[in-house]
Amino acid sequence: MPLKLSLKPGEKFVINGAVVANGDKRTTLVVQNQAAILREKEILQVEEVTTPTRRIYFPIMMMYLDAENHESYYDEFALRMTEFMQVVANPEVLATCVMISKEVMRGEYYRALIHAKKLFAYEDERLSYVPQGLPTNTKEVRQSTGH
Repeated sequence: MPLKLSLKPGEKFVINGAVVANGDKRTTLVVQNQAAILREKEILQVEEVTTPTRRIYFPIMMMYLDAENHESYYDEFALRMTEFMQVVANPEVLATCVMISKEVMRGEYYRALIHAKKLFAYEDERLSYVPQGLPTNTKEVRQSTGH
């Protein structure tokens, strides 16, 4: 089944490891055969891999884009997924982690990426949580401590 990509002006995407940029007009591409394709919004740069779920997503992304060398990324994925699952208690999130792991084991890397990206919202919510009454900026901290 062909894949239809609608691209915004200047939008970048990767096809089998090659970075391609759309021109200055909206374009639609139809990919007729199997290819590893990621849009710019789905690609994490190394410097963006700063949180536990992004450390899970990145090696999956690399396995998808560089299928010939997937084994070199698998160990990093397994380590990061294990670490994450050891500290998460939410049953839905754990079920998503199991699903991602199964998809990776079957070589369904794009499906795994879709599910791994869903973990970002869970993590972002937890990392940005500030209990009520605690200072949220440096000025408030100084005022509350008298410094």
